[in-house]
Amino acid sequence: MSDIDSSPAASRGPYRYYVLALLIAVYALNFVDRQILAILAGPIKKTLNLNDGTFGLMSGLSFAVVYSFLAVPVAWLADRRSRVWIMTGALTVWSGFTVLCGLAGNFWQLFAARTGVGIGEAGGAAPGYSLIADYFPKAQRARALAAFSFGIPIGSAAGILFGGLIAALIDWRIAFFVVGGAGLLLAPIFALTVKEPQRGALDAPQIQSGEPVSAPDPAPAARFGDVLEVLLPKPSFWLLAFGAACASVNGYGVALWLPSFFMRSLGLSLVETSWFYSGIAFFGGVLGIWLGGALADRLGARARGAYPLVPAAAFLIALPCFLLAMNSDSRLVAFALFLIPTGLNLAWLGPVLAAVQHLTGPRMRATASALFLLINNLVGIALGTYYFGAVSDLLAPQFGAESLRYAIYSGLGFYVISAGLLIVASRTLRRDWVD
Repeated sequence: MSDIDSSPAASRGPYRYYVLALLIAVYALNFVDRQILAILAGPIKKTLNLNDGTFGLMSGLSFAVVYSFLAVPVAWLADRRSRVWIMTGALTVWSGFTVLCGLAGNFWQLFAARTGVGIGEAGGAAPGYSLIADYFPKAQRARALAAFSFGIPIGSAAGILFGGLIAALIDWRIAFFVVGGAGLLLAPIFALTVKEPQRGALDAPQIQSGEPVSAPDPAPAARFGDVLEVLLPKPSFWLLAFGAACASVNGYGVALWLPSFFMRSLGLSLVETSWFYSGIAFFGGVLGIWLGGALADRLGARARGAYPLVPAAAFLIALPCFLLAMNSDSRLVAFALFLIPTGLNLAWLGPVLAAVQHLTGPRMRATASALFLLINNLVGIALGTYYFGAVSDLLAPQFGAESLRYAIYSGLGFYVISAGLLIVASRTLRRDWVD
């Protein structure tokens, strides 16, 4: 398979939906390997003798720093070489290191294995965003990117459910072996069946009905410095990146610690928590992501500022819903209430990612996405996972087992900051947009 398939036919018809389905599957495994730690927190902490803060540090920092910084050069390469083969290699690497997580005998061994997962997953998102932008026309991109982001709730739910059940029935180490092995099986299928589409063909002015016509491949990929020169002076980039990052503090942090909250404060067992939270993560996440993408495509066609306004409104609604859900005495009511903020928490993905794709030209998109993710993940993953665990340890002498509840309360203020940044972004996006 050559690096670039210059045929526009690669992105036509039903085949694009097959590619999208495989991209969702790869992204789902990305989040299975990330979120499986959430449900395995109890068994891992007991085996390796860790407290909340140390576990949060290992879960976030070991992964986020290398993942975030390495994603930039990987994305730079994806603007020049086959995105398909880059994603295949990334999937193979992170799946192999996930298997190694199951062999860890102490904190530092698990920290090193999670760092390896971060190295692999650095190539799993930005090249995928760029591929989708070359498989789907502008009017469908927010929905297509939202569909790609279905990998987050699908993977999170699968990791929580199967990780918890396997840990309860067999051992937490076996859970890592199973999910890592699934990625190693998918990698060759992805490499052999996904075609590299022509870059920028769906941005050509001759396009009608979402189908590309013959058009010359755009100029060679821009240099990294050129991307910085175009992207960094735009206020919209910083507002979108830090707006999403503040929301991700809750998104990643709460996702890691909610299973522990359910077991400590609601009295659920490991198996009950696996079913309970996997249902919340899947149904709430899928509905929220799709709603965000659909609203952004509909409203964004009339006004570009709608792309960040949709998630800003979602975050402001999510905050009181989280408070109500966490204070419910009924498991059934809590389940229904948690669906709302879980969905709203992910509603930013389609709109914001689509907006980032339009801050640069086609040959800069993967690099632009990686720079966006650098900020989002450094703040969201590294700070979010550690923040809630550290505050829980700090409050434990006063609140005991309920300390995690108050740690989560304190973090919900990040939603307000995020909404404010995105509202400002809605004003600047009009002039920063690239058609």
